[in-house]
Amino acid sequence: MKTIAVLIEDNFNESELIYPYYRLKEAGFNSVLVGPEKKAYHSKVGLVLDAEMSIDEVHSENFSGVVIPGGYAPDMLRRNLKILQFVKEMFDEEKLVAAICHAGWVLISARIVNGVTLTGVSAIKDDLKNAGAKYVDEEVVVDGNLITSRTPSDLPAFMREVVKFLNSR
Repeated sequence: MKTIAVLIEDNFNESELIYPYYRLKEAGFNSVLVGPEKKAYHSKVGLVLDAEMSIDEVHSENFSGVVIPGGYAPDMLRRNLKILQFVKEMFDEEKLVAAICHAGWVLISARIVNGVTLTGVSAIKDDLKNAGAKYVDEEVVVDGNLITSRTPSDLPAFMREVVKFLNSR
C-alpha cells in the first residue's frame, strides 16, 4: 500500500487537509498526518487534529508522496528545515508533491519552483513568480510530479489529479 504524508501545522485550512486525507484513504492509500511534532494541531477555526507522526520519524523512502494543505500552516511549515528537506527529497525522487492554496510557500522555501509551471492562491502569486515559477491561474496544474491548486473550490480537480498520478506509478 502506498503511503502519503499529509502535512499538518497550526492554522491549517480544514477542507484542504481533511478532504485529501480521507480521499486518499478512500482510494486505497495510507494517508498519514505528519507534523513538526507528534502532537495536537489547531485549524484556522479551532478544529483539533493529532499528527500521527513527527517529521523526525519520516523518511522519504517510506512514502510515495506528500500533500501540503493551505491555510496559514504553510507559513510555519516553511520554517522547519526537516519539512523542507522532506518535500525536496520527494520532489527530487520524482514522487508526488501536491500543494494547494498557500502551500506554495513551502515549495518556494524547499527551492523546487524555479522554472516550474504551477498555481496557488492569488495572494502568493508574486511570491511564486519571484521565486522563478511560471504562475498560471487554473484550478489544477500538473508539472511532472508537482500538482498544485488554488483554493478549496479546486479540491475535486486537485484530488482527481493526485489519485491519477499515484495510480500511474
